Amino acid sequence: MPPKAKFTKEEIVDCAFELVKEQGMDALTARELGNRLGSSARPIFTVFNNMDEVKDAVFQKALDLDAEYTKRGLQEKVPFKGVGMAYVKFAQDEPQLFRLLFMTKPKKSVSVPTMIEIFNSVCPISDSIEGPYKIDREHAAKLFQHMWIYTHGIATMCVNGLCTYTEEEISERLSEVFVALMDESKSKESNQ
Repeated sequence: MPPKAKFTKEEIVDCAFELVKEQGMDALTARELGNRLGSSARPIFTVFNNMDEVKDAVFQKALDLDAEYTKRGLQEKVPFKGVGMAYVKFAQDEPQLFRLLFMTKPKKSVSVPTMIEIFNSVCPISDSIEGPYKIDREHAAKLFQHMWIYTHGIATMCVNGLCTYTEEEISERLSEVFVALMDESKSKESNQ
């Protein structure tokens, strides 16, 4: 008969998640997690087979939190801009989780277009571009790609302590780049 679990899966994941939020994924070891739980590491392995399973659960919980930020961004007056602002806010609020999700080499390589498809599967971000700006899915995806690269740069600078922009300044810069990209897209369309 297997030993009775001292902690639930949720308790272990929540504790691991808080540890990663504070110190990053590298700090998540069985010993450190056991210390945080106020026990040895042994009870962890009555619920999980190994630490990779714990790390996968923490990663998923970080993705879920990021999706919450994105969904809140989509509820803003200008949804697509709201998503960009939410992305930067996530980086500012949760730098270790942002590093985990967006600044750590993934287990398998993912291209930017694939990343955008993943974002869209979680939240209908492209819809927030197509309808209001009356552009087709292809142009919306390209615009999303350019804006995500730019926004990722700002978010990364925030995480690394290199960005001193206010929320208003970030908003202005996102708007300026968006307008420039829209103008370029419309210019190309009219020349065809």
